Amino acid sequence: MAISELLAATSDTFDTDLDARISDVLKGLREQLHMDVVFVSEFLDGERVFRFVDGHSAIEVAVGDAAPLEQSYCQRIVEGRAPELMTDASQVARQYELPATPVPIGAHLSTPVVLSDGRIFGTVCCFSLQANPALVSEDLSRLKGCARLVARKVEAQDFQDTLPFLND
Repeated sequence: MAISELLAATSDTFDTDLDARISDVLKGLREQLHMDVVFVSEFLDGERVFRFVDGHSAIEVAVGDAAPLEQSYCQRIVEGRAPELMTDASQVARQYELPATPVPIGAHLSTPVVLSDGRIFGTVCCFSLQANPALVSEDLSRLKGCARLVARKVEAQDFQDTLPFLND
């Protein structure tokens, strides 16, 4: 199912299968973009907490893991201190003062998950250990579509959590 179809299907209703759909979209993105890992992170108390993860690399990332936000590419991208699309992060790491990583990052795409009230929830991010000069703005647009889907999931969950009869 395309991201646009998922956005349309979830625009006005809470969908209990949305977690699975987000996971499917993430896997599809990772495969289409030839990335090693794709994830959704939440910015929480100065940390980047991984909420959805698909893929594997030398940098192990698992759901529930957390790392200091200041040591992430994600924070720099959200703050506008680094580009959302990097075909070879190693070529721009010094220019944008990107933090050191356990292994060199090649291609990297990241975009904020923006809630309807303008708050930043976190990011949707993907990377590979190899550079990928074939990545283009349309690839970033796909990632942005996934970020909109995640924002809807977050807002639907927030709404569900406010209904007392669902929490009994």
